Order: sequence, then C-alpha cells, then structure tokens
Amino acid sequence: MAKTRKNLGTWGENKAEEFLIKKDFVILDRNFRTAYGEIDIIAEKNGRTTFVEVKTRTNNRFGNPEDSVNKSKKTKLIESALAYMQDHPELGDSWQIDVIAVYKETSGKFEVLHFPNALDGND
Repeated sequence: MAKTRKNLGTWGENKAEEFLIKKDFVILDRNFRTAYGEIDIIAEKNGRTTFVEVKTRTNNRFGNPEDSVNKSKKTKLIESALAYMQDHPELGDSWQIDVIAVYKETSGKFEVLHFPNALDGND
C-alpha cells in the first residue's frame, strides 16, 4: 500500500509540474529535502520563487487534498522555503507557497486545482 501511495504521489507531482510548465513556470527543483521536510516542487515565474506542495487523491473520503496541509505542515513548508532561499540568495527575496491538488479518477481522467499563495512567504 505504501508503494501504491508513493506511486500516486509521484504521478500527481508529475501532473502538477506539467501544469506549472504550461503556466510559464520554470522548474528549479523537485523533491528538495531540508532539515525541516521536503518541498515537492520549486519553480520560478516573473522573478518570484514558488514552493509547491502537491497533494494527490483518488477520492475525498478523507477530505479534499488541499485541506490536508495542516498547521504543522505549513510551518515545515515555511521553514523549508526559508532554508532554500538562504542557500540561494541569487533568487532574491520574493517567494510564495502554493498548494496544488490533483484528483485522479479510476477512469484515468484527472483534475488539477492550483491554490496560489496559499501561504504568503512574505507575511
């Protein structure tokens, strides 16, 4: 089951990356690990660095995927983003955290929902 969940997560991250590229984002990194946790996708558009948390689900039995980004996860995302920005001063200081929810149906159809600036890194 864990392997299936990991495969679903990787599939969702790939769909999120394709979505971002179509929206003119440049992908800087994927699955970047820090002492605070992992950032699924790091992208850039118009001089702003975007840290993306991707949540993929096949149903809403446990709620919407975007709702699973709880307070603890938000704190880890912010700490991870700050660590990345400290290591990459060439990116400037404009950044944000987005959430992308990917819904996959058993038929193979899928939907990508983008929640920009779900946590403003400059707050």
